[in-house]
Amino acid sequence: MEIRLNKFLSDAGVCSRREADRLVEAGRVTVDGRPAAVGQKVSDGQQIAVDGRPVRPHARKIVYAMNKPVGVVCSTADHDRAPIVTSLIDSPVRVYPVGRLDKDSEGLLFLTNDGELTDAILRARNGHEKEYLVEIDRPVTADFLKKMASGVPILDTVTRPCTVEKTGRRSFHIVLTQGLNRQIRRMCKALGCRVVKLKRMRIVNIRLGSLKPGEYRELTQAEERELRRRLGQGRNCSQTNRQDGLDEPNNEKKG
Repeated sequence: MEIRLNKFLSDAGVCSRREADRLVEAGRVTVDGRPAAVGQKVSDGQQIAVDGRPVRPHARKIVYAMNKPVGVVCSTADHDRAPIVTSLIDSPVRVYPVGRLDKDSEGLLFLTNDGELTDAILRARNGHEKEYLVEIDRPVTADFLKKMASGVPILDTVTRPCTVEKTGRRSFHIVLTQGLNRQIRRMCKALGCRVVKLKRMRIVNIRLGSLKPGEYRELTQAEERELRRRLGQGRNCSQTNRQDGLDEPNNEKKG
């Protein structure tokens, strides 16, 4: 049976489908020793490689929740000598971050080798909630909260209405359902203030909890099952993700 190359790479835990297409366009993927083409289909028995390294299909699917520290980046494209978040993970399979938190931000970040899950989380139209705590360089006013909640013009659009609540003289809590580039920082800048501290506390049903900066843990079966349900992925993760019999970790891990 043939499947699209980007799905093969996604299922193998290399990256999301969109990123797979980018790798193909950059000439970094080969099929049977020849440069691959976007949209190409592959079948069992063919040799697929990324940057010369063979890709094995059907890697164990795994999802980590991490507290990304300030000063760590999520992509090799913008690391500029800064540590990369994947270097903090000691995983039996290769994982990659789901979306980004910029270098100056901290908090909850998913890392996984499940491309389908990554794509489901990143689809902006699905409106999945992400919750943040934010501190700015001036007092939070009622007018500021109202404008943030109703929508702010940035990046040639207006942000979706969102929930915003004051938590301190210069701090507030915000729940977004979209993921524009540096959205909160841009929204605050448009309203005349600067973000001093930004921390992501929740993604959909998963909360940061007691994880310290640099620590991470694997999602429990119940957490992952509920996450997939909310994302519209109804498969039973206890069968698909735990089938290799590895024990579920009980303790948080340090990067």
